[in-house]
Amino acid sequence: MTFWLGLTVISFFSEKGQLCHMCKFLFFLIIGFFFSCLAEAQQRTLTFLTFNIYHGENPYHAGESNLAEVAALIQKYQPDFVALQEVDSMTVRSASSQGGRKVDLAAELAELTGMHGYFAKAIDFSQGGYGEAILSKWPLEFSTISLPTPMGGEGRSMAFAKVEFSDGKEFIFAGTHLCHEFEANRNAQTEEIIRQLLRHELPVVIAGDFNFEPNERAYGILSKDFLDAALLLNASPAATYPAEAPTSRIDYFWISQDLRGTVISIEVLDVDFSDHRPILMKLKMD
Repeated sequence: MTFWLGLTVISFFSEKGQLCHMCKFLFFLIIGFFFSCLAEAQQRTLTFLTFNIYHGENPYHAGESNLAEVAALIQKYQPDFVALQEVDSMTVRSASSQGGRKVDLAAELAELTGMHGYFAKAIDFSQGGYGEAILSKWPLEFSTISLPTPMGGEGRSMAFAKVEFSDGKEFIFAGTHLCHEFEANRNAQTEEIIRQLLRHELPVVIAGDFNFEPNERAYGILSKDFLDAALLLNASPAATYPAEAPTSRIDYFWISQDLRGTVISIEVLDVDFSDHRPILMKLKMD
């Protein structure tokens, strides 16, 4: 419609023999505006959330479930993708805060929020499993990647998903929870995460509880290949742990170098029904 309007204007003034050069300028201005709007429409604004949910229990009220609050938070902000840490599946432990019922927390939250859920088991635990989870507005191709523990201790994993849009564009979304005990484990796990993510040669968003602060070696290892998303907008990002009065920044969104310039906003949310605060991020992606 804009195109034919431009032609009509030019035809009219050409026939009159007046201001033809001005009409051509207006025509190309209109066409430029049209294609600019089209390009803007083709960009996607995606919302991401990461949250360590303390195995579905409120840490400040023992035996009390926090699933309803977690689900309400997700419904409030409507993220497209969610990375969850400290997720139980059918454990005796989580049953104590879920009315005596063994629950797959990822599946329960997926049902409560209308999203698709995936549980990435890191270890067998309490007659069930313990690990990470991803929630997505769309069904995705999910997988679980085990992470090394050279010093022993609790096993860790990375939940991994390949996201493909209808126009063929792809990116990787992953969530993880690194070792809280041994620095050598965190270093090895970080190196394995980098190896696994870079081999796909796709844009990457990875989120989670990394259990390291910016002055630690693992942070430096990861920052060689990925960008700390919060630092792109704020030179002094907010702490995330403990939730009641945060003093440590150990939860992050990291993005691949090719996503530099896509971060619209990133915010640590002020909630205290887990021992970590969640982080909400928005990206504009082609």
